[in-house]
Amino acid sequence: MGKGISTQGVTLKWGSNPGSLTKKIDIKDFPDLGGAPELIETTTLSDAVQTFIFGIQSLSAMEFTANYTKADYQVVLADEGKELYYALEFGTSGSEGVFKWQGQHSVYVVGAGVNEVTEMKIVVAPSTKPELSTT
Repeated sequence: MGKGISTQGVTLKWGSNPGSLTKKIDIKDFPDLGGAPELIETTTLSDAVQTFIFGIQSLSAMEFTANYTKADYQVVLADEGKELYYALEFGTSGSEGVFKWQGQHSVYVVGAGVNEVTEMKIVVAPSTKPELSTT
């Protein structure tokens, strides 16, 4: 049985095609890579309880947090609004799996208070489902 893996070394990459994915910045966290599917009710008058089948899987905006620097912000901003390919790699060079999807992103600086690190959010609007890569 597996003992689990650490989040240390998780890397977000993106590029204009599947062969050009590169790490642009370091991230501090990553979102869920999917969501619960909608439930479609199939209950009939003969059923004693409600019955369901799975419908379309929920997938919302994917938010990644990073430390803000002017240079990193400009790197992320340069690709804002473009249809891109993304990958989230787990382990050393993806040794624990790589999830890939397509979408576009935006970036903004988040609010902060006294004695806090200034951060930014990269929000990816996915156009395909993140899937574990077999290559």
